[in-house]
Amino acid sequence: MGERLEPAVYLVPVPIGNRDDITLRALKTLQAADIIASEDTRTTGHLLALYGIKAHRLQSYYDYNEEQRAHELIAAVQQGFSVAIVSEAGSPCISDPGYRIVRAAIESSTKVVPLPGATAFVPALTASGLPLHRFMFVGFPPQSKGRQAFLRKVLLHEETVVMYESSHRVCSLLEELVALGAGKRRLCVAREITKVHEEFIRDYLEHCLSRLAARPSQKGEFVLVLEGKGES
Repeated sequence: MGERLEPAVYLVPVPIGNRDDITLRALKTLQAADIIASEDTRTTGHLLALYGIKAHRLQSYYDYNEEQRAHELIAAVQQGFSVAIVSEAGSPCISDPGYRIVRAAIESSTKVVPLPGATAFVPALTASGLPLHRFMFVGFPPQSKGRQAFLRKVLLHEETVVMYESSHRVCSLLEELVALGAGKRRLCVAREITKVHEEFIRDYLEHCLSRLAARPSQKGEFVLVLEGKGES
């Protein structure tokens, strides 16, 4: 693990729950990187400690400082340093920070090296039982402004649609989709992917809502895989 990395921006996925879901290549990259830029330095620090990795330099890189940090990190690469970007969980740029540094790197002709690895929507898709020859990933729905327009557009897609939602808004989201006429579409609710309490609920959307609404509360991270208009 002592190899020197060439100067570049490395996009390094980390586990979304099960700590064994990190690749050997990711571990080698984190070990060798001159700088690790992390969405949550505490979480990343714990992960590094699990594998006995001592970061050469660990610094924060999150939504509110992303633009400024992007320029600083690109400058570091141009000075000959290797920079690894990690999110709190999963793959950078997928509903997580990372986009701005990738754009800045491309615009400055700086090399970007993406590593494959953990992300929540892929296992949710593959275990959903819904058609996968085409799909649309839409991330998190807007919390307020433009939410209804967003959901109406989602329901126009012919292909399977994948979205994320938080535990305290998931029932509201399903209620809104039922109100928009999607209650009879097939849905897979994937909860706590890769974790101890991993769960899949596969049914018509309105029945999934009934099952979730019967619980005292919702816990965990949710991925919703919804049948497309063309399949229903």
